Amino acid sequence: MTADSPVAADSPVAADGPVAAGTDAMTRVRAVRHLYARRGDRATVQGRAYLAYLVALFTVFYLVPVVHAASTSPALVPLGSLARATPVACALVIAACWSAQLAGRFWGPLVMQPFVLHVFMSTDLPPTSYLGATVRRRLMYVAAATLLSTGTAAYLTTDLFHHLDTAPAGLALALGLSAVTAVAWLWGQVRPVRDNLALAAAALAVGLAATLLGRSVPGGGGEAGGGGSGVGLWLLAGVLLTAAPVLGRSAFRSVRTVDLARLARESARAAQAQTYAMTGTLHHALDLYRPEPRGFTSALLRADGRLRGHLSQGVVRALRTPARASAAVLLLLIGGGVLTFGAAGAQTGPALSYRVAGAVCVYLGSGWLSETWRGLRDELTLAPLLGERWGGMLARTLLWPVVAVTAAMVPGVGLVLLTEGTLPGGGPVGTLLLVAGALVLVLGARFLREMKLNLPLSLLLPVITPLGDLSGLLFLAWQFDGLVAVVLGILVMGALPDALGAFALALGLALWFLWRGLRRAGWAHRGLFSRLGGRV
Repeated sequence: MTADSPVAADSPVAADGPVAAGTDAMTRVRAVRHLYARRGDRATVQGRAYLAYLVALFTVFYLVPVVHAASTSPALVPLGSLARATPVACALVIAACWSAQLAGRFWGPLVMQPFVLHVFMSTDLPPTSYLGATVRRRLMYVAAATLLSTGTAAYLTTDLFHHLDTAPAGLALALGLSAVTAVAWLWGQVRPVRDNLALAAAALAVGLAATLLGRSVPGGGGEAGGGGSGVGLWLLAGVLLTAAPVLGRSAFRSVRTVDLARLARESARAAQAQTYAMTGTLHHALDLYRPEPRGFTSALLRADGRLRGHLSQGVVRALRTPARASAAVLLLLIGGGVLTFGAAGAQTGPALSYRVAGAVCVYLGSGWLSETWRGLRDELTLAPLLGERWGGMLARTLLWPVVAVTAAMVPGVGLVLLTEGTLPGGGPVGTLLLVAGALVLVLGARFLREMKLNLPLSLLLPVITPLGDLSGLLFLAWQFDGLVAVVLGILVMGALPDALGAFALALGLALWFLWRGLRRAGWAHRGLFSRLGGRV
């Protein structure tokens, strides 16, 4: 270490603390972490006891009854055989691998407290000495959490673990999935973009190969409650268990070459986002991870200096963040197909789950495709500064997201209607009415979410009920109000017997979301509609 570094061997901290001259790197790293933990944010015995108390209450009063009910009732998503479970497992593996890589690009396992990272970077310690232990511990936590969550979800929703001939394959798949998810999380942070694209393509290829192999083996269908062939599922589990240590070793080797300057910026941004989330402004925390627009700085203007049309402006703004726009289009395509598949089926059961999943994908993609939502919120909240009478504000700002979301959903909707038109339901007209109602509901929920301002003080007050204080539940509902509105709206639509009534309900909910969003922006007084539609 240098003489002026924060934890140099001959510094007062080293002389008075547990670090002495000539100690190894691991001892010095532990000394820094010990000194930082004594700053006052160390977990107390009372805090750990309270956490254990909450876990015990959750286990006794929720988890045990739910597990008992799942073991004594028919499965929500019956798989029946290993061959039928293979496509679902492949889709889960691909989604988990891609999600872990994407999470690593924004908030990876190497992110730590900015102060501690600055101290380590000011020393002569190699990155592996102070990052290695943190990475191993966090990957172990992520793998354990993934194993518990996927295993519990599979047990509660499917019958994969209800039979002795299918449980071993399911357990092997859960182990491989948890290991690969943890490794992909590190891989996404330490490896370059081309390596991440190669891993994503490899996960897709393995999933498709396992699905095709499971379908091509004779007897792969199996009987209900039997194991079936299961070759594809066992192959998938074997590939995951084999690839996890290989990818993990390669990822750990890349830790020593990590860009410390970029890691410092990521850690500072993560600390700021965590502060925002803890103080109640989660949307401000998410804003820190929005991509910076690049290019097309003068494309919004025509050659004569006038602004382009509303749709042209939306296209230009979307192209300024191509990766985000591509992800949004992909989500809208998938969401449109899944939503149509669920709308063409029955109103309850797995079809309703497909409708909820598709609507959630469309909700996420509708926000990623356009920055107009944020511009509309700024225009509404800054109305006293920029003038009261603006010409066609809603038409100018909402034209692009409505048209773009609808156009991006059309290929997925059309593909499902052409290939799965024989599913039971209300026919093509009823299916289109349900899809249109879900689209209107999603756009209304997106408007409600984007009009959100700072945290209301009323949510910080306790709400005493016979079931306890529900202020925390209201706080979470406010944080994710758009997502909650979409899920509850689709469930209520699914309870109606006809498609026309569901569409009318969705339209009414969307109008109510629009009114609530305008009230959030302070536009709830007399003269609202004349202000929105007035001319300059």
